[in-house]
Amino acid sequence: MILSLFCIILTIFWIVLGTSITKLHPFLVLFSAALLLAFLLGLHPSESLELIQKGFGGIVEKIGLLILFGTVIGVAMEQSGATIAIARGILKKMNRLPLPYAISSIGYLVSIPVFCDAAFVILSHLNKTLSQQTKTPLVGLSVALSTGLFAPHVLVPPTPGPLAGAANLEIENLFLLIVVGAIIAFILILVGGTYGYYLTKKNKYQELKKEKLEGNSEIQNIPSFSKAMLPILIPIILMCLGALLKFSQSEFAGFEHILLITKPTMALGIGMLFSFSLIKSKRKVFLNNSVKKGLIQSAPIIVITGMGGALGEIIQTIPLKSYAESIMTIENLGIIIPFLIAALLKSAQGSSTVAIITTSSLIFPLLPILGLDSEMGKIWTIMALGVGSMTVSHANDSYFWIVTQMSGMDVKTAYKTHTLGTFIQGVTGLLVILISHWIWTLI
Repeated sequence: MILSLFCIILTIFWIVLGTSITKLHPFLVLFSAALLLAFLLGLHPSESLELIQKGFGGIVEKIGLLILFGTVIGVAMEQSGATIAIARGILKKMNRLPLPYAISSIGYLVSIPVFCDAAFVILSHLNKTLSQQTKTPLVGLSVALSTGLFAPHVLVPPTPGPLAGAANLEIENLFLLIVVGAIIAFILILVGGTYGYYLTKKNKYQELKKEKLEGNSEIQNIPSFSKAMLPILIPIILMCLGALLKFSQSEFAGFEHILLITKPTMALGIGMLFSFSLIKSKRKVFLNNSVKKGLIQSAPIIVITGMGGALGEIIQTIPLKSYAESIMTIENLGIIIPFLIAALLKSAQGSSTVAIITTSSLIFPLLPILGLDSEMGKIWTIMALGVGSMTVSHANDSYFWIVTQMSGMDVKTAYKTHTLGTFIQGVTGLLVILISHWIWTLI
């Protein structure tokens, strides 16, 4: 166990060194890191190559089109002036809130039905526009958005992690889980917003590199706030509908077809089509330019994210499950046990969803011993799993690379801001849950 953990630490050290000191491209660093870890673990070269291909292909298959469609939506909104319209609308409607808190609140609402990866891709362009409009450091707004999206993603169904965890723990009252998760997540997005606010005060505003916009005449006639929101709202509405349909006990004519368009990839594809209608003239030129620039911008994000998945696949050859089971010999730690195991799995293999699902299956037999075998005890367990699975987001997490690449951060800055932000959220979440669980035991 100690040797395996040392290998992981050494690999992470190389990732930080390679990306921040030697300034190598993240793709090359991650690829070499995967090979290094495979060598240190004693894997056969052919097995290592197969695992890298599997991990890379698996991640690209899952989120490749999500990133592409989301990026095209963002480019189309930027080129049409829709992001300017939304920025003005948000500033008008939330003018009493400091901007990082407003951004975190947007993340909170969007991330409940939408994967945080896809949501960050969509909203990152809006973030940049708000940064430019208000002369606010982008790093603070990016962290406010990333943490605002992350908390509901790991705590509030119908996102897959807490939903699958609830199934593993045999939770019957899903509505109660949603309510408790929404409350805890709201507290944590305020924490993320506060940290984002701190970063906006600590860092100086830097003018972003402005891309040459095609058709400046179109920018002068920006769409209305409601029309500008359609490419974002349509996918969200469709995915919400999909979540509701999954809980529906009845099927009707055309059920499968409706369910198809509610899947994240299809929903974002439809949102992309709506983004092409944001201007009234020269739509063919606008469409082609948006797709072309979207392809150029999304390609490096996709390959870097895919290589992060390859590294995660190598890490999964380590018997983390048995290590986690050995931790379970510790008794009388109650709600801390699921948090620690989920945090270990998350930090080691990168996926919050995998951490929640794996830990929930491991912890279920121990619920009576830990005093968590009641319905409310199971809900507190899911909360602990959720906050554990967000502690911490770093180089083997695809979300880390999406935040890094879409925000224009270097890896060193991302570790100091995004990674530290998720750590603060996770630890704060544990304290909130410990206090809440203690109060619940007294009632």
